[in-house]
Amino acid sequence: MTIDSTLLVAPLILGLGIILAAFVCIVALCRAERSDVVAVVRALPELTAAFLRYRRKPRR
Repeated sequence: MTIDSTLLVAPLILGLGIILAAFVCIVALCRAERSDVVAVVRALPELTAAFLRYRRKPRR
């Protein structure tokens, strides 16, 4: 059984992408004004709920 190199590289690229996206978000929050950060943090539960509702909908 041979392992395709794509199967090894894809998780690494995906993991690196997630780490870089998290880093960009953290830097953006650190550079933002305090009132903007508070608004974003207060909106997170609603955004999470919206994504969960979207995910639970049956796909046709």
